[in-house]
Amino acid sequence: MRARLAFLCLLHISPGLALADDSITVAWRNKAPYHYLEQGVEQGFLLERARLIFATAGITTQFVQQPAKRIWHSFEQGTPRYCSFGWYRLPERERVAQFSLPFHTDPPQIALVSTAALPALRAHGSFAALLRDPQITLGLVDGVSYGASLDRLIAGSANQIEHATVEPTVMMRMVAAHRVDYMLADQADWDYLRQHESDLDGIAEQHFADMPAGLERYIVCSKDVPAEQMDRINRAIKQTPH
Repeated sequence: MRARLAFLCLLHISPGLALADDSITVAWRNKAPYHYLEQGVEQGFLLERARLIFATAGITTQFVQQPAKRIWHSFEQGTPRYCSFGWYRLPERERVAQFSLPFHTDPPQIALVSTAALPALRAHGSFAALLRDPQITLGLVDGVSYGASLDRLIAGSANQIEHATVEPTVMMRMVAAHRVDYMLADQADWDYLRQHESDLDGIAEQHFADMPAGLERYIVCSKDVPAEQMDRINRAIKQTPH
């Protein structure tokens, strides 16, 4: 009885404690221009959309920035009441997390081409033909999925593959320095980085009509987030503008 009274008194003194179990931690990685820090200010069009979706769903949240590896380690470890956003849907991820409806669709990937390799690359009328060229070097960022369709195409490519455990910005510098002939990139990434980086003049942008469709990005949550809250998130996705 005394313990119960003490607990009720604590709730009376700190009413916010009563809501602590209802809040969700929403983790996001630093990936401009989707979600990023600039001079200590949290920015990004998908970060703003995620905040709006959770607010519309009426879910109390705490947004935190964390590295991508830590985010997925948290899902693998079963961290409770934990969500993140901006991720592609992959089978290995579905094993450790539940996915919302799509909340953003990327445009198709583009090829960023070294200006030195541009004539050889433009000699190919399609992306499929480009992948059959063993004289062309494709730079790949290790640990990154380009989506199931592109991953399969790349796996069967005749291109020489240059793997690098680097950020996409570093791979772009490798293209600009003519160390690789081309790389694949998100349109939004390229549009942002070419405005903020001064050493990317050696890159040309190339589009292919047969490039696979852009991928859908999702909000992902730990398995313990109730179906009722996932339903509210999905309704909010439908209600909020893209």
